[in-house]
Amino acid sequence: MRPHAPGAQRSRSTPCAAFSAFCAVALVIGCIACGKKGPPLAPLVKLPVPPPDLTAARRGNIVDLSFTVPSTNTDGTRPANVASTEVYAITAPVTVPPLSDASLIKYGTKVGTVAVKAPRDPNLTADADDPADEVDAPEGPGLDQGAAARVTEPLTRAMLTPVTVPADKNAPHPPAAAAADGPLTGPPPAVTVRTYAAFGTSARGRKGPLSKRVVVPLGPPPPPPAQPTIAYDESTITVTWTMAGDASAPPDALLPARVIGAAPRPAIAFNVYDTTNAAAPVKLTAAPVDTPTYVDKRIVWGEKRCYTVAAAAKIDGATVESELPPPTCETLVDTFPPAAPKALNAIPSEGAINLIWEPNSERDLAGYLVFRGVEPAETLRQITAAPIVEPSFKDTVQAGVAYVYFVRAVDRAGNSSAPSARVVETAR
Repeated sequence: MRPHAPGAQRSRSTPCAAFSAFCAVALVIGCIACGKKGPPLAPLVKLPVPPPDLTAARRGNIVDLSFTVPSTNTDGTRPANVASTEVYAITAPVTVPPLSDASLIKYGTKVGTVAVKAPRDPNLTADADDPADEVDAPEGPGLDQGAAARVTEPLTRAMLTPVTVPADKNAPHPPAAAAADGPLTGPPPAVTVRTYAAFGTSARGRKGPLSKRVVVPLGPPPPPPAQPTIAYDESTITVTWTMAGDASAPPDALLPARVIGAAPRPAIAFNVYDTTNAAAPVKLTAAPVDTPTYVDKRIVWGEKRCYTVAAAAKIDGATVESELPPPTCETLVDTFPPAAPKALNAIPSEGAINLIWEPNSERDLAGYLVFRGVEPAETLRQITAAPIVEPSFKDTVQAGVAYVYFVRAVDRAGNSSAPSARVVETAR
């Protein structure tokens, strides 16, 4: 073996050194691989929450639907990625399991679309606890987010025919009912109903989740009551009415009335509407009332008031109203005088007589008029040129002469009360 020259280095690597070099190279390659960019991830699509508070009220052959426009997304951010809200309806039996959302939209009918102000960039949103000014407000035509929306649908005879919907293979089947003792009762009676649901649509046309469903029965509405009558006094307006006959349905009802077996007729109650603005009736009754009388305490003299009463019946768990009969209108005119002043007293003084009495409590009181005559005069003359506000009056008179007084109260409409009790007094 040849010896190494002095100072020469050995070039042969040891196994340990070779492994360390391999590890270093592998680490560099791994770091390079970690820094390599993959394909971009698709952005999360924001969708509006279901329109809350969907309600349906049927009056005659009109269904009035109302709901709140979505203002947040399903992830809790705002403003909502919504450009419109849509309402769908379908005439189909209520089934178990219920009709799927996809089938309701596919086989149902669009009732209406409500345009909504949409965000300029749907991805620029704020969390629920962020300040409102962190994002731009929605813009464009339509309702504000969070506003109340309304859609109406006139019912037609074509809507009475149920839609045939194929069975949903993916729908869960209810468990079989356990056998029970006793006779079989048979299937429940078929009920013709119309089901409504609403959802928000994003700026790019994507549908958000459906709202809760509301069901409206399509049986005949109750007959309307007779036209109401109005009576009022200085504090209340009383509206009264009578039921119009015992007809099973009005002549223009969509469905003929049928009594099957011994089914009882639905109980009839009533809703009272302020129809002064005929285009926007205002329901005055929080719930249908059983008695044919309603008392309205909104007295404003000079205003015109119109009232209409609708019959309301519970049919298959839902309230169905009759058509609104013609309204009864009245202009409220104040013809009611205030009460006569009480406890009139006369206090003599030197060259004058001081009158004092209890104040009246009427809200529309304008003041008091004082009348005087010389005893024993039957007719007294008004000595105050205009109504005085304070319940007192000082009358400068001749000493030693007996004078007779009474006072009348006057309201702002010019109605004068009966005279107070008379008093007689003489100044010193």
